[in-house]
Amino acid sequence: MAKCDEGYLCEVCGRAVDRMEESDLYLRYIIGEIGPHQLHAAPERHILCNPVLAQFIVCDEFASVEVEEPFSKAELDPDDVRKREDLVTRGWQRLQSVRRLGIPIAEYPLASANS
Repeated sequence: MAKCDEGYLCEVCGRAVDRMEESDLYLRYIIGEIGPHQLHAAPERHILCNPVLAQFIVCDEFASVEVEEPFSKAELDPDDVRKREDLVTRGWQRLQSVRRLGIPIAEYPLASANS
């Protein structure tokens, strides 16, 4: 069966990633970690199934995630953590709105993601 016929399954938990708003793949695209040509080939995960990335979302609407050493943000340089939190949080907020905005996929990434 073709990937598009079977849906997008989380490589961590095996369940379907039903909503774009919970997609680690699209969040990474929005923040510039992957390019548009990788969207169809890169593995999919729920954001919460990637706690190393999810720990950087700092927003009242998102339950905070804590990661144990050695990947905990508590182990990183505070300035780097603040920058990463800013980028990932803005990316997550953008991810929550892109469908409602009705914009093309090419316009999903944050302007600062490519700089």
